Amino acid sequence: MYILNLSPKLVSIQEAAEFLGVAPQTLRRWESEGNLLPDEPTAGGRRRYDLALLQPDQFRAPEKIGRTIAAYARVSSHDQKDDLEGQKQVLELFCAPGKAGHSS
Repeated sequence: MYILNLSPKLVSIQEAAEFLGVAPQTLRRWESEGNLLPDEPTAGGRRRYDLALLQPDQFRAPEKIGRTIAAYARVSSHDQKDDLEGQKQVLELFCAPGKAGHSS
């Protein structure tokens, strides 16, 4: 015989924030915006969240929406045009998706 525990696993704002990968202040902001409300506030005003109902991807922005990477290179004279081309190539590699300098 199996006993199924249906009581929610309520956690503090700190634990909920760690689970979601954000700061507790972010959860407070989401609450003030009406995006995420505590599941069971305590009589003392503490926030308690049901861990089973929290979805880490619920508040993440979809990848690559509205993201622009700007890179800037310059030289001080026309004689350094070749240096500028070299800088441009380095920046293009650095900013390419999947490379060390680019985070998606």
